[in-house]
Amino acid sequence: MAKDDNGGKDLTAADSSDVVHVDESPGIAVVARDALANPGLPPHRPRITDLSPKAERHAERTVYTLFYLSIVGSVFAIAAYMVFPIVPDDPSSVRLNTLFIGLGLTLALLAIGIGAVHWGKALMSDHEGVDERHPVRGSEETRARAVEIFAEANEESGFGRRTLIRNSLIGALVAFPLPAVVLFRGLGPQDENPVELLSHTMWKKGTRLAIDPTGLPIKASDVTLGSAFQVIPEGLMDIEHGRLEEKAKAAVLLMRLKPEDLHELPDRKDWSYDGIVAYSKICTHVGCPVALYEQQTHNLLCPCHQSQFDVTNHCEVIFGPAARPLPQLPIAVDAEGYLIARSDFTEPVGPSFWERH
Repeated sequence: MAKDDNGGKDLTAADSSDVVHVDESPGIAVVARDALANPGLPPHRPRITDLSPKAERHAERTVYTLFYLSIVGSVFAIAAYMVFPIVPDDPSSVRLNTLFIGLGLTLALLAIGIGAVHWGKALMSDHEGVDERHPVRGSEETRARAVEIFAEANEESGFGRRTLIRNSLIGALVAFPLPAVVLFRGLGPQDENPVELLSHTMWKKGTRLAIDPTGLPIKASDVTLGSAFQVIPEGLMDIEHGRLEEKAKAAVLLMRLKPEDLHELPDRKDWSYDGIVAYSKICTHVGCPVALYEQQTHNLLCPCHQSQFDVTNHCEVIFGPAARPLPQLPIAVDAEGYLIARSDFTEPVGPSFWERH
C-alpha cells in the first residue's frame, strides 16, 4: 500500500480500470480514467406518421400541396412582372411591381422550403444509424455499396414511390428560377439586336473627352503620368432622362503611361497621344465596371470576377474569364489642347456573350 505526501490517498485503492500517471514533480500522482463505454443509441420513438396511415397520407398531401403552392408563387411573380410594369416617373408603379413580385417569390421560396422540411420530419425514415469509418477505396465492393446506399436512401425518403411529392417537387424546382429569368431578361433590349446596340456609342469624331461626373472637358496636359480618369463624351450629361444606358456604354478609362512602355500595333500607333490611352470601362466578361488601375504594373482589374487587362498591350486579357481585350477608343488633341475622340469604338463594347452565336 502506497500513500503520497499530500494527505495520503491510497493509490492501490483505485479502480482496476484506472491508469496511474506519476507527475515529474515530487510526490504528485494523477489518476486518469479510461474512456467511458459506449452507451449506445436511445430507444427509437416512432412518430405519429409511423403509427397511423391516415396521418401519413395527411402529411403527404401537405407536402405536395406546398410544392404546388411554390409553383403558383413562381407563376404569380412572372405574371406580376407583366401586369404591373414599372412606368418612368411613376413611383407608385415601382412600389406595386416590387410588392407583387416580392409576394410571389416569397410564396415560391417559403412553400418549397417548408414542404422540404415537413417531408424530412414527417415522412422520411428517421431510424437512427451508425456509419462506421472505413478506408476510401475505388474497389468494386465500394461501388456496389454506394449503389446500395442510394437505393436505401430512395427507399427511406420515398422519393421513388411517392409520385405526387416527387413530381410536385420537380415542378417547383423547375418553376422557381423562371421569375429570375424573366426579370433579368427585362433588363435587356426587347426588340433590338444586342450586337448592334453594343457596336455604337455616343463617341464620334471630334467629341471632347469630359471628366465624369462633372462633364468638364479634359486637356492632355491635365493627364499626368500614372494617373487615371473616368471620362464620358462631352454633353452626355445633357441627354434626356431615360437614356442612361448611353452613359454606361460610353464610359471610358483614360490613363497616361510613358510612350516607350506602350507596345502598339502598327495600325494603332495614332490611337494614343503622347502615352495617353483610352479604353472602354465595361468588362468584356459580363459587363462589370473595370475600376482598379495598378500604376506600377499597368494592369486594369475588374473587381467582379478578377479579369486583368494589360494596358501596355492594347488591354489584352492576362488573367480571368474575360474573352477578349477591352475595346480601345482612338483619341487625339484639338487646337485648344483638349483630348478628342478620333471616332467611335471600332468593335462592340461590353460583354461578349453574343460571340457564342
